[in-house]
Amino acid sequence: PALQPAKESPRSVPGSESMACCSARCTLVFLCTVQLLAALERQVFDFLGYQWAPILANFLHIIIVILGLFGTIQYRPRYIVVYTVWTAVWVTWNVFIICFYLEVGGLSKDTELLTFNISQHQSWWSEHGPGCVRKEAPMVGMKGMDSHSYVSVVGCILEYQYIEVMQSSLQILVTLVGFIYACYVISVITEEEDSFDFIGGFDPFPLYHVNEKPNNLLFKKSYLPA
Repeated sequence: PALQPAKESPRSVPGSESMACCSARCTLVFLCTVQLLAALERQVFDFLGYQWAPILANFLHIIIVILGLFGTIQYRPRYIVVYTVWTAVWVTWNVFIICFYLEVGGLSKDTELLTFNISQHQSWWSEHGPGCVRKEAPMVGMKGMDSHSYVSVVGCILEYQYIEVMQSSLQILVTLVGFIYACYVISVITEEEDSFDFIGGFDPFPLYHVNEKPNNLLFKKSYLPA
């Protein structure tokens, strides 16, 4: 069979798709890193405030973000799919936190819901927010309460519930952008895997291809003169 030069495909410029994939992967790696740092910062302050429900949610979020980061770097679309599914759960959780601190839908920030009713602690920012001054007054005249004291917080520039709402809003924003880039990276990696073969590699249009059309000259009979 004869070898013929393959016709150039008008689909895309060679290397443009790979460059787009690399750019999207780098952006997704950056977004996952930002999410990881934000989650670690939030985890520290939730530990200080004994907020057990957010601590558990943050821990799962950190694990999934690390999984998505690994999948992005190592071209593992299945790991990125897990990260993409988790983004929906994480957005829902942060919407709940916003509703909880803004007391939407019958929720109250003064309940012990986030501590699983184990303790009466509130957000760490409730006493340590910007400008907050913590004052204690001893409980006098009550039996068995001599070692206890009233705690009041004054002078806060920003109330603690708004700090929590701002943190959750930032998480939602970064997560939504990460979801978009994760879907794009999954589609590009999947297309590259589908176009891969053991002969042409990742190039679906090799330089030469075999002409499978039979050569008519091979089938013509030649007659010798008598």
